Amino acid sequence: MEYLTPFVSALFDLSNAMAPYILFGLVFAGILHELVPQSIVTKHLGKESIASVVKATLFGIPLPVCSCGVIPLATSIKKSGASKGATLSFLISTPITGVDSILATYGMFGWIFTFYRVFTSMIIAMIAGILTNIFDKEAMAEEKPKMSRIENEKKSCCSLTAPTPLQEHLSFRPSKNEVKVQKKFSAKNALKYAFVTLLGDIAKPLFWGLILGALITVAIPQNLSNILIEYSWLSYIIAIAIAVPMYVCATASLPIAAALIMSGVSAGAAFVFLSAGPATNTVTIGVVKKMLGNKSLYIYLGSITAGSIVFGLALDYLFDIADIHPQSLLHSEEHAGMISLLSSIVLWGFIFYFMAKPLFAKKDKGRCCAR
Repeated sequence: MEYLTPFVSALFDLSNAMAPYILFGLVFAGILHELVPQSIVTKHLGKESIASVVKATLFGIPLPVCSCGVIPLATSIKKSGASKGATLSFLISTPITGVDSILATYGMFGWIFTFYRVFTSMIIAMIAGILTNIFDKEAMAEEKPKMSRIENEKKSCCSLTAPTPLQEHLSFRPSKNEVKVQKKFSAKNALKYAFVTLLGDIAKPLFWGLILGALITVAIPQNLSNILIEYSWLSYIIAIAIAVPMYVCATASLPIAAALIMSGVSAGAAFVFLSAGPATNTVTIGVVKKMLGNKSLYIYLGSITAGSIVFGLALDYLFDIADIHPQSLLHSEEHAGMISLLSSIVLWGFIFYFMAKPLFAKKDKGRCCAR
Protein backbone atom coordinates (compact mmCIF):
# COMPACT_ATOMS: atom_id res chain seq x y z
CA MET A 1 0.00 0.00 0.00
CA GLU A 2 2.97 2.28 0.60
CA TYR A 3 3.76 2.41 -3.15
CA LEU A 4 0.33 1.49 -4.57
CA THR A 5 -1.43 4.71 -3.55
CA PRO A 6 1.20 7.08 -5.07
CA PHE A 7 1.25 4.90 -8.23
CA VAL A 8 -2.54 5.04 -8.67
CA SER A 9 -2.50 8.79 -7.99
CA ALA A 10 0.24 9.35 -10.60
CA LEU A 11 -1.59 7.19 -13.14
CA PHE A 12 -4.82 9.08 -12.45
CA ASP A 13 -3.13 12.47 -13.00
CA LEU A 14 -1.42 11.37 -16.23
CA SER A 15 -4.63 9.91 -17.65
CA ASN A 16 -6.72 12.99 -16.87
CA ALA A 17 -4.11 15.32 -18.35
CA MET A 18 -3.82 13.42 -21.65
CA ALA A 19 -7.17 11.72 -22.32
CA PRO A 20 -9.23 14.68 -23.67
CA TYR A 21 -6.52 15.65 -26.13
CA ILE A 22 -5.87 12.08 -27.25
CA LEU A 23 -9.58 11.49 -27.97
CA PHE A 24 -9.95 14.80 -29.79
CA GLY A 25 -6.76 14.07 -31.73
CA LEU A 26 -8.09 10.65 -32.76
CA VAL A 27 -11.29 12.21 -34.10
CA PHE A 28 -9.27 14.79 -36.04
CA ALA A 29 -7.01 12.03 -37.36
CA GLY A 30 -10.05 10.10 -38.60
CA ILE A 31 -11.37 13.18 -40.42
CA LEU A 32 -7.94 13.81 -41.93
CA HIS A 33 -7.74 10.19 -43.11
CA GLU A 34 -11.09 10.55 -44.90
CA LEU A 35 -10.34 13.90 -46.51
CA VAL A 36 -6.74 13.28 -47.68
CA PRO A 37 -6.33 10.36 -50.13
CA GLN A 38 -3.15 8.29 -49.89
CA SER A 39 -2.52 8.92 -53.59
CA ILE A 40 -1.68 12.56 -52.75
CA VAL A 41 1.02 11.40 -50.33
CA THR A 42 2.71 9.16 -52.91
CA LYS A 43 2.34 11.59 -55.82
CA HIS A 44 4.48 14.56 -54.72
CA LEU A 45 7.60 12.87 -53.36
CA GLY A 46 9.30 12.30 -56.72
CA LYS A 47 12.89 13.15 -57.42
CA GLU A 48 15.99 13.55 -55.28
CA SER A 49 15.63 17.22 -54.50
CA ILE A 50 15.25 19.48 -51.50
CA ALA A 51 11.63 20.12 -52.52
CA SER A 52 10.76 16.41 -52.31
CA VAL A 53 12.39 16.18 -48.86
CA VAL A 54 10.45 19.23 -47.62
CA LYS A 55 7.19 17.82 -49.02
CA ALA A 56 7.83 14.41 -47.45
CA THR A 57 8.48 16.04 -44.07
CA LEU A 58 5.37 18.22 -44.25
CA PHE A 59 3.27 15.24 -45.34
CA GLY A 60 4.58 13.22 -42.41
CA ILE A 61 4.04 15.80 -39.64
CA PRO A 62 0.22 15.56 -39.30
CA LEU A 63 -0.16 11.85 -40.10
CA PRO A 64 -1.10 9.91 -36.93
CA VAL A 65 1.13 6.90 -37.64
CA CYS A 66 3.49 5.19 -35.17
CA SER A 67 7.09 4.13 -35.83
CA CYS A 68 6.04 0.64 -36.96
CA GLY A 69 2.89 1.74 -38.80
CA VAL A 70 4.98 4.13 -40.91
CA ILE A 71 7.02 1.24 -42.38
CA PRO A 72 4.43 0.03 -44.95
CA LEU A 73 3.67 3.66 -45.89
CA ALA A 74 7.35 4.42 -46.43
CA THR A 75 7.79 1.21 -48.42
CA SER A 76 4.87 2.17 -50.65
CA ILE A 77 6.29 5.66 -51.16
CA LYS A 78 9.72 4.24 -52.05
CA LYS A 79 8.22 1.76 -54.53
CA SER A 80 6.21 4.58 -56.09
CA GLY A 81 9.47 6.28 -57.09
CA ALA A 82 10.30 8.53 -54.15
CA SER A 83 13.96 9.30 -53.55
CA LYS A 84 15.87 7.83 -50.61
CA GLY A 85 16.04 11.27 -48.99
CA ALA A 86 12.28 11.83 -49.23
CA THR A 87 11.59 8.34 -47.89
CA LEU A 88 13.96 8.82 -44.96
CA SER A 89 12.59 12.26 -44.04
CA PHE A 90 9.08 10.77 -44.12
CA LEU A 91 10.22 7.90 -41.89
CA ILE A 92 11.55 10.37 -39.31
CA SER A 93 8.92 13.14 -39.29
CA THR A 94 5.83 10.90 -39.33
CA PRO A 95 6.26 8.90 -36.09
CA ILE A 96 7.64 11.80 -34.02
CA THR A 97 4.47 13.85 -34.45
CA GLY A 98 0.86 13.40 -35.53
CA VAL A 99 -2.32 15.33 -34.86
CA ASP A 100 -3.15 13.14 -31.87
CA SER A 101 0.36 13.51 -30.44
CA ILE A 102 0.48 17.26 -31.13
CA LEU A 103 -2.76 17.85 -29.25
CA ALA A 104 -1.70 15.53 -26.41
CA THR A 105 1.65 17.35 -26.16
CA TYR A 106 -0.18 20.67 -25.94
CA GLY A 107 -2.48 19.26 -23.26
CA MET A 108 0.43 18.14 -21.12
CA PHE A 109 3.29 20.57 -21.83
CA GLY A 110 1.72 23.69 -23.35
CA TRP A 111 2.12 25.39 -26.72
CA ILE A 112 5.81 26.41 -26.37
CA PHE A 113 7.03 22.85 -25.90
CA THR A 114 4.59 21.58 -28.58
CA PHE A 115 5.78 24.08 -31.19
CA TYR A 116 9.41 23.29 -30.36
CA ARG A 117 8.80 19.54 -30.73
CA VAL A 118 7.09 19.89 -34.13
CA PHE A 119 9.58 22.43 -35.48
CA THR A 120 12.69 20.48 -34.44
CA SER A 121 11.33 17.21 -35.79
CA MET A 122 10.90 18.94 -39.16
CA ILE A 123 14.51 20.20 -39.06
CA ILE A 124 15.93 16.77 -38.12
CA ALA A 125 13.88 15.03 -40.84
CA MET A 126 14.89 17.56 -43.53
CA ILE A 127 18.59 17.41 -42.62
CA ALA A 128 18.54 13.60 -42.75
CA GLY A 129 16.76 13.62 -46.12
CA ILE A 130 19.07 16.20 -47.69
CA LEU A 131 22.20 14.42 -46.41
CA THR A 132 20.92 11.14 -47.82
CA ASN A 133 20.35 12.68 -51.26
CA ILE A 134 23.87 14.16 -51.17
CA PHE A 135 25.90 11.25 -49.79
CA ASP A 136 23.92 8.21 -50.95
CA LYS A 137 23.85 8.84 -54.69
CA GLU A 138 26.06 5.92 -55.78
CA ALA A 139 23.45 3.25 -55.10
CA MET A 140 20.76 5.39 -56.70
CA ALA A 141 22.90 5.95 -59.80
CA GLU A 142 23.31 2.20 -60.14
CA GLU A 143 19.58 1.63 -59.86
CA LYS A 144 18.61 4.11 -62.59
CA PRO A 145 20.07 2.21 -65.62
CA LYS A 146 18.40 -0.96 -64.41
CA MET A 147 15.09 0.82 -64.14
CA SER A 148 15.47 2.35 -67.61
CA ARG A 149 16.35 -1.06 -69.11
CA ILE A 150 13.29 -2.65 -67.55
CA GLU A 151 11.11 0.20 -68.75
CA ASN A 152 12.50 -0.17 -72.31
CA GLU A 153 11.74 -3.89 -72.26
CA LYS A 154 8.20 -3.13 -71.11
CA LYS A 155 7.79 -0.55 -73.88
CA SER A 156 9.08 -2.96 -76.55
CA CYS A 157 6.82 -5.74 -75.30
CA CYS A 158 3.84 -3.42 -75.24
CA SER A 159 4.50 -2.30 -78.82
CA LEU A 160 4.46 -5.90 -80.09
CA THR A 161 1.41 -7.12 -78.21
CA ALA A 162 -2.21 -6.09 -78.04
CA PRO A 163 -3.22 -3.74 -75.22
CA THR A 164 -4.11 -5.42 -71.98
CA PRO A 165 -7.44 -4.80 -70.19
CA LEU A 166 -5.56 -2.57 -67.72
CA GLN A 167 -4.12 -0.46 -70.57
CA GLU A 168 -7.57 -0.19 -72.17
CA HIS A 169 -8.95 0.93 -68.83
CA LEU A 170 -6.24 3.56 -68.40
CA SER A 171 -6.74 4.90 -71.91
CA PHE A 172 -10.49 5.12 -71.44
CA ARG A 173 -11.72 8.67 -70.93
CA PRO A 174 -14.68 8.91 -68.58
CA SER A 175 -17.58 11.22 -69.29
CA LYS A 176 -18.10 14.47 -67.42
CA ASN A 177 -20.72 12.94 -65.15
CA GLU A 178 -18.35 10.11 -64.21
CA VAL A 179 -15.50 12.54 -63.48
CA LYS A 180 -17.64 14.33 -60.94
CA VAL A 181 -18.21 11.12 -58.98
CA GLN A 182 -15.87 11.25 -56.00
CA LYS A 183 -15.59 9.46 -52.70
CA LYS A 184 -17.92 11.15 -50.23
CA PHE A 185 -16.88 11.97 -46.70
CA SER A 186 -18.15 9.37 -44.24
CA ALA A 187 -18.33 10.26 -40.55
CA LYS A 188 -18.79 6.56 -39.78
CA ASN A 189 -15.57 5.61 -41.58
CA ALA A 190 -13.71 8.50 -39.93
CA LEU A 191 -14.75 7.36 -36.44
CA LYS A 192 -14.04 3.74 -37.34
CA TYR A 193 -10.51 4.64 -38.43
CA ALA A 194 -9.99 6.78 -35.30
CA PHE A 195 -11.34 4.45 -32.61
CA VAL A 196 -10.89 1.02 -34.21
CA THR A 197 -7.90 1.12 -36.57
CA LEU A 198 -5.76 3.87 -35.04
CA LEU A 199 -6.59 3.45 -31.35
CA GLY A 200 -6.35 -0.31 -31.80
CA ASP A 201 -2.78 0.15 -33.06
CA ILE A 202 -1.65 2.39 -30.19
CA ALA A 203 -3.73 0.90 -27.33
CA LYS A 204 -1.02 -1.47 -26.12
CA PRO A 205 1.95 0.96 -26.26
CA LEU A 206 -0.27 3.67 -24.77
CA PHE A 207 -1.19 1.37 -21.88
CA TRP A 208 2.45 0.54 -21.14
CA GLY A 209 3.43 4.17 -21.64
CA LEU A 210 0.98 5.31 -18.96
CA ILE A 211 1.97 2.48 -16.60
CA LEU A 212 5.68 3.12 -17.09
CA GLY A 213 5.17 6.87 -16.70
CA ALA A 214 3.41 6.37 -13.36
CA LEU A 215 6.08 3.90 -12.21
CA ILE A 216 8.88 6.33 -13.07
CA THR A 217 7.13 9.05 -11.09
CA VAL A 218 7.04 6.98 -7.89
CA ALA A 219 10.01 4.62 -8.35
CA ILE A 220 12.96 6.84 -9.31
CA PRO A 221 15.01 7.32 -6.14
CA GLN A 222 15.55 10.91 -5.09
CA ASN A 223 19.32 10.47 -5.13
CA LEU A 224 19.21 9.37 -8.80
CA SER A 225 17.13 12.43 -9.65
CA ASN A 226 19.71 14.61 -7.91
CA ILE A 227 22.52 12.98 -9.92
CA LEU A 228 20.66 13.52 -13.22
CA ILE A 229 19.98 17.14 -12.31
CA GLU A 230 23.61 17.79 -11.34
CA TYR A 231 25.10 15.97 -14.34
CA SER A 232 22.68 16.83 -17.13
CA TRP A 233 24.92 15.27 -19.80
CA LEU A 234 24.35 11.88 -18.14
CA SER A 235 20.58 12.23 -18.51
CA TYR A 236 21.01 12.83 -22.27
CA ILE A 237 23.09 9.67 -22.67
CA ILE A 238 20.60 7.62 -20.65
CA ALA A 239 17.66 9.02 -22.65
CA ILE A 240 19.34 8.18 -26.00
CA ALA A 241 20.40 4.71 -24.84
CA ILE A 242 16.81 3.90 -23.83
CA ALA A 243 15.03 5.68 -26.69
CA VAL A 244 16.87 4.42 -29.81
CA PRO A 245 16.16 0.66 -29.50
CA MET A 246 12.85 1.01 -27.65
CA TYR A 247 9.47 0.87 -29.40
CA VAL A 248 7.25 3.70 -28.16
CA CYS A 249 4.80 5.78 -30.19
CA ALA A 250 4.70 9.58 -30.05
CA THR A 251 1.60 9.71 -27.85
CA ALA A 252 2.66 6.90 -25.51
CA SER A 253 6.05 8.56 -24.97
CA LEU A 254 4.43 11.65 -23.42
CA PRO A 255 3.59 10.18 -19.99
CA ILE A 256 7.14 8.80 -19.72
CA ALA A 257 8.62 12.21 -20.56
CA ALA A 258 6.27 13.91 -18.09
CA ALA A 259 7.30 11.45 -15.39
CA LEU A 260 10.98 12.19 -16.08
CA ILE A 261 10.36 15.93 -15.68
CA MET A 262 8.34 15.40 -12.49
CA SER A 263 11.27 13.35 -11.15
CA GLY A 264 13.61 16.31 -11.67
CA VAL A 265 15.14 15.50 -15.07
CA SER A 266 15.69 18.51 -17.34
CA ALA A 267 13.22 19.40 -20.09
CA GLY A 268 16.04 18.88 -22.64
CA ALA A 269 16.59 15.27 -21.57
CA ALA A 270 12.85 14.60 -21.69
CA PHE A 271 12.80 16.16 -25.16
CA VAL A 272 15.60 13.81 -26.26
CA PHE A 273 13.41 10.85 -25.30
CA LEU A 274 10.35 12.37 -27.04
CA SER A 275 12.35 12.96 -30.21
CA ALA A 276 14.47 9.81 -30.49
CA GLY A 277 12.02 7.33 -28.96
CA PRO A 278 9.19 7.44 -31.52
CA ALA A 279 11.53 7.92 -34.51
CA THR A 280 13.62 4.79 -33.93
CA ASN A 281 13.31 1.20 -32.79
CA THR A 282 15.00 -2.08 -33.63
CA VAL A 283 12.37 -2.99 -36.24
CA THR A 284 12.60 0.31 -38.13
CA ILE A 285 16.42 0.18 -38.02
CA GLY A 286 16.34 -3.22 -39.75
CA VAL A 287 13.87 -2.01 -42.37
CA VAL A 288 15.89 1.13 -43.16
CA LYS A 289 19.03 -0.97 -43.64
CA LYS A 290 17.27 -3.38 -46.00
CA MET A 291 15.26 -0.79 -47.94
CA LEU A 292 17.74 2.11 -48.18
CA GLY A 293 21.15 0.61 -47.41
CA ASN A 294 23.92 1.14 -44.86
CA LYS A 295 24.74 4.76 -45.76
CA SER A 296 21.14 5.86 -45.29
CA LEU A 297 20.97 3.88 -42.03
CA TYR A 298 24.02 5.70 -40.63
CA ILE A 299 22.57 9.06 -41.68
CA TYR A 300 19.21 8.06 -40.16
CA LEU A 301 20.65 7.12 -36.75
CA GLY A 302 23.24 9.90 -36.73
CA SER A 303 20.74 12.65 -37.61
CA ILE A 304 18.23 11.55 -34.97
CA THR A 305 20.83 11.06 -32.22
CA ALA A 306 22.80 14.24 -32.89
CA GLY A 307 19.70 16.33 -33.66
CA SER A 308 17.87 15.20 -30.51
CA ILE A 309 20.86 15.99 -28.26
CA VAL A 310 21.59 19.35 -29.92
CA PHE A 311 17.97 20.51 -29.70
CA GLY A 312 17.69 19.12 -26.17
CA LEU A 313 20.70 21.20 -25.09
CA ALA A 314 19.24 24.22 -26.89
CA LEU A 315 15.92 23.78 -25.06
CA ASP A 316 17.63 23.69 -21.65
CA TYR A 317 19.68 26.76 -22.62
CA LEU A 318 16.54 28.67 -23.64
CA PHE A 319 14.77 27.68 -20.44
CA ASP A 320 17.76 28.87 -18.38
CA ILE A 321 17.72 32.26 -20.15
CA ALA A 322 13.95 32.65 -19.79
CA ASP A 323 14.08 31.30 -16.20
CA ILE A 324 11.42 28.67 -16.97
CA HIS A 325 11.26 25.69 -14.63
CA PRO A 326 10.50 22.42 -16.49
CA GLN A 327 7.87 21.31 -13.97
CA SER A 328 5.92 24.52 -14.63
CA LEU A 329 5.23 23.20 -18.15
CA LEU A 330 3.10 20.34 -16.89
CA HIS A 331 -0.60 21.03 -17.00
CA SER A 332 -1.83 18.26 -14.75
CA GLU A 333 -4.34 19.59 -12.21
CA GLU A 334 -5.04 18.44 -8.70
CA HIS A 335 -8.79 18.44 -9.28
CA ALA A 336 -9.66 17.08 -12.70
CA GLY A 337 -12.72 18.49 -14.43
CA MET A 338 -15.70 16.45 -15.56
CA ILE A 339 -14.52 16.39 -19.20
CA SER A 340 -11.11 15.08 -18.16
CA LEU A 341 -12.63 12.38 -15.98
CA LEU A 342 -15.10 11.24 -18.64
CA SER A 343 -12.39 11.28 -21.30
CA SER A 344 -10.10 9.22 -19.07
CA ILE A 345 -12.87 6.65 -18.47
CA VAL A 346 -13.61 6.40 -22.20
CA LEU A 347 -9.93 6.09 -23.09
CA TRP A 348 -9.26 3.36 -20.52
CA GLY A 349 -12.42 1.56 -21.66
CA PHE A 350 -11.06 1.40 -25.21
CA ILE A 351 -7.59 0.42 -24.00
CA PHE A 352 -8.91 -2.48 -21.92
CA TYR A 353 -11.17 -3.57 -24.80
CA PHE A 354 -8.29 -3.77 -27.29
CA MET A 355 -5.99 -5.38 -24.73
CA ALA A 356 -8.59 -8.09 -23.95
CA LYS A 357 -9.73 -8.61 -27.55
CA PRO A 358 -6.99 -11.15 -28.48
CA LEU A 359 -7.83 -13.22 -25.38
CA PHE A 360 -11.49 -13.50 -26.39
CA ALA A 361 -10.45 -14.35 -29.95
CA LYS A 362 -8.30 -17.24 -28.67
CA LYS A 363 -11.17 -18.57 -26.56
CA ASP A 364 -13.57 -18.45 -29.51
CA LYS A 365 -10.99 -20.21 -31.71
CA GLY A 366 -10.53 -22.92 -29.05
CA ARG A 367 -14.28 -23.49 -28.89
CA CYS A 368 -14.51 -23.83 -32.66
CA CYS A 369 -11.63 -26.33 -32.69
CA ALA A 370 -13.26 -28.34 -29.88
CA ARG A 371 -16.44 -28.66 -31.94
